[in-house]
Amino acid sequence: MSSVTVRSVEPIILRYPEPNDFNNMRMTVLVRLETSAGGAGWGEGIAMWPEACRATAAIIAEGFAPLIVGHPIGEIDAAWWKLKRHAWWYGEGGIASFAHSAIDMALWDAWGQELGQPLCNLLGGRVQQHLPANATMHVNKATLDENIAEIAGHIAAGFRSVKLGLGKRGLAQIGPEVDSVVDFIAAVRGALGPVPGIMVDIGNGIRWDPAQAIRAAQALEAQGVSWIEEPLYPADLEGYRRLRAATRLPIASGEREWTVEGYKRLLASETVDVFGIDPGRAEGVTGFRAVTRLIEAAHRQVNAHAFSTAITTAASLHLSVATPASRIFELKPHASPMQHELVRTPVWHEDGAVFAPAGPGLGIEVDERVVARYRVG
Repeated sequence: MSSVTVRSVEPIILRYPEPNDFNNMRMTVLVRLETSAGGAGWGEGIAMWPEACRATAAIIAEGFAPLIVGHPIGEIDAAWWKLKRHAWWYGEGGIASFAHSAIDMALWDAWGQELGQPLCNLLGGRVQQHLPANATMHVNKATLDENIAEIAGHIAAGFRSVKLGLGKRGLAQIGPEVDSVVDFIAAVRGALGPVPGIMVDIGNGIRWDPAQAIRAAQALEAQGVSWIEEPLYPADLEGYRRLRAATRLPIASGEREWTVEGYKRLLASETVDVFGIDPGRAEGVTGFRAVTRLIEAAHRQVNAHAFSTAITTAASLHLSVATPASRIFELKPHASPMQHELVRTPVWHEDGAVFAPAGPGLGIEVDERVVARYRVG
């Protein structure tokens, strides 16, 4: 085992415009972890709201960093448990999980760089050489024609499928009424035909009851949609049981879950087919890997939620190619500061296929000038 240890842990709050979210300002928390050998690993906790980012940074700096400084970088499981046990009173989800995620991700990055190995190799190796690229987009244009043209443009650019986020910020009026969703997907199919896979993400902006979700799912199943995501509030397991009994359309959920135990409960409910996991939320690479093992054993699908910076995208991609349970990989289709400026070589697709970076650790080189440009804390 290497004698290299953690020398410092620095939380960094960023604020930036996001073209993939109607140019709204978004926030996140990065961690820069320096080692005694002079290396640096990067991680991210996707806290997003200003107060949540400040709280996450405080937990990292005041609570977690003193526990990790001096810790051997290769003893990642021990570090993960050290942080989890420290936060026993406030850490079963919530702000502590963002802080935990960022440090764990940075440790894996630093350890991979120390060994000269990409993260996926440390996770057991690539099970899949690449994954089909999915354009994860928010439907936010004012007219039907504009939204269809945008989807068609992504397919023409090589994406193999699209995930359509409804009820998001913008000018679209698709979502609150079930018929508006069903009619929209019918129009997309009519314009583009059966070629692109379509996932429909209902998400937090729309609140349906179980009867509405059932009606939507049955109609979308008939239209050949690949899955419906969070058509009900994630904690409404009884509603999901009703939905599961009423349709064969795959149901996706989980991106707002925090812990391994939380995913165990969700698996036990037998209501979810596609489990969204975010390594910037669900206790890092270590948490993601533990959850993935459960999902593999249950013969369900893993889908990495990577709608933030290139740091989480890279971690998500390594984790995704290291499991047979992944089927696609989500990319934000519009060029953005956190994807195309933050790192020297952005993660992108090659003719619709996404390959994990070949370099050591996360395989990305963070441009610290860009970090300084968008830093607010």
